[in-house]
Amino acid sequence: MMVALGIAVGVSAFADLQNVTVGGEVRVRGRWWRNAWAGNYAPITRMPIAAFGKRALGPFGVNSLYDFDDRGNDITFVEQRTLLNVKADFTDSVAAFIEFADYAWWGEDFRSNYLTGVDRRADTADDIEVLQSYIEIDEMFGHPLRARIGRQNIEMGKKWLIGSQGSPFLPFSYDAIRLTYDPVDALTIDAWWAKLAESGPVEEDGDEDFYGVYGTYSGIEPVSLSAYWVWVRDAGKVFDTQNDWLGEWVEDLLDLDDYDVTNLHTVGLRAFGKTGGLDYDLELAYQFGDASSAGVLFQMPWVSGVYGDDGAEYDAWAGDLRVGYTFDYTCSPRIYVAAAYFEGEDNRDLSFWEWLNPFEKADASLSFNRLFSGVCYCAAQDALAGMQDMSNFWTVKVGVTANATEKVSTGLCVAHFEVLETFDWPRYIQLPGLWAPDIRFPIVPELGFWTQEADDDIGEVAHLWVKYQYSEDLWIKVGWEHLFTGDALEDGNFIKRNGLLMTSGTDNDDTDYIYFDTGLKF
Repeated sequence: MMVALGIAVGVSAFADLQNVTVGGEVRVRGRWWRNAWAGNYAPITRMPIAAFGKRALGPFGVNSLYDFDDRGNDITFVEQRTLLNVKADFTDSVAAFIEFADYAWWGEDFRSNYLTGVDRRADTADDIEVLQSYIEIDEMFGHPLRARIGRQNIEMGKKWLIGSQGSPFLPFSYDAIRLTYDPVDALTIDAWWAKLAESGPVEEDGDEDFYGVYGTYSGIEPVSLSAYWVWVRDAGKVFDTQNDWLGEWVEDLLDLDDYDVTNLHTVGLRAFGKTGGLDYDLELAYQFGDASSAGVLFQMPWVSGVYGDDGAEYDAWAGDLRVGYTFDYTCSPRIYVAAAYFEGEDNRDLSFWEWLNPFEKADASLSFNRLFSGVCYCAAQDALAGMQDMSNFWTVKVGVTANATEKVSTGLCVAHFEVLETFDWPRYIQLPGLWAPDIRFPIVPELGFWTQEADDDIGEVAHLWVKYQYSEDLWIKVGWEHLFTGDALEDGNFIKRNGLLMTSGTDNDDTDYIYFDTGLKF
């Protein structure tokens, strides 16, 4: 990788400028949620933490960002994203690409106060960012090898695990070196190293790095095959306590506070293709490796200190299946089915003997890590599957799309969601609230083994949308999604933020999400 960087600097110094192209995008989206988010995005504590005794709940406790309750306020806002990029082509197959991005809600940067008439400077602290800035060298040394060095998007396959979109409106990029080798039309191999976090000034070997190899072969009609291995290495030092030499000696003797470097490995296979009107896509992935950075977050009281799980490991499967058929009719109707599975783990309960043992160590609860996914499984991304971080669930979906006219397309889908590993609450009684949410009152919180299991039914989601392609570059889309809220969302389960954050409402009222989305590319 460092050789590629040196070559890039050397070659670009002697290349002559040939062409400069400018492009970009302006996108505006209005959004409205009903009965979804907790007020002001403030998390709700569903039960006092003292009710859980020495159970290891993880970094967020039993806080939830959602209420699924019609008592609170609805949330509406309009967001806008602006992208502007410049590409400069040089001789010797050398190019430079720079892209700027700005994201804001309407009204955040307005500069005048209508009450006082005071006009002021806008707050630009979170405005324009350099989204991409890289050097690209193609046909290196006369071979089908391309190098990209610098800040860049990395998107592999259908962006199931490796993408550059936190949401359709919030892109992100990697500071990386990427090599692409395509010796024949049917074969492409990508390899990269990305720096996710730099800790050099504080810790010599404490960085977060992201490595990967991704290959795709499409020479077997009608199947294309992909295989990949990606590795996240987090070498940041984690610990529970910082004692004197005697305290550290005792911890070593008892095998406590002994965390290794985090190594999250993911290997996967994908088969996809199209024959006639039939299209299909199957992807499977397995994760393994040390999980110290997550294990330290699962702390529980023990003697005089608080210790996490220094033996935590990743060990989870995930899969994604999509099959569709497009009929050769005027409107090109397509029907499809889809399913997904993200293995979950919930070790937050205690058996009687674990509760009785004063030396019981914490067990981490680690579900499949979605890495840098660009895939959502429902449209209301921030109401249910937001930020592509939902895990510990399975889903199945059926839908249909069609082109009503040359410029108008529409679609309808219905999906069912369920939790894989449900959460065990301390045994409680629920006291009704007349003008406020119901209150969960733990009966005997000291008996940590006496629990009741949450429901596993997340619910069903129906999504209807219409898109109008006004011109080749301008489109307008409107959509409505309705969540038939299941009992699992009121009871509470750990499905958000890769299974680390609870989703638990103060009620189980259905949720609506309506959006207006338009974009212009140039």
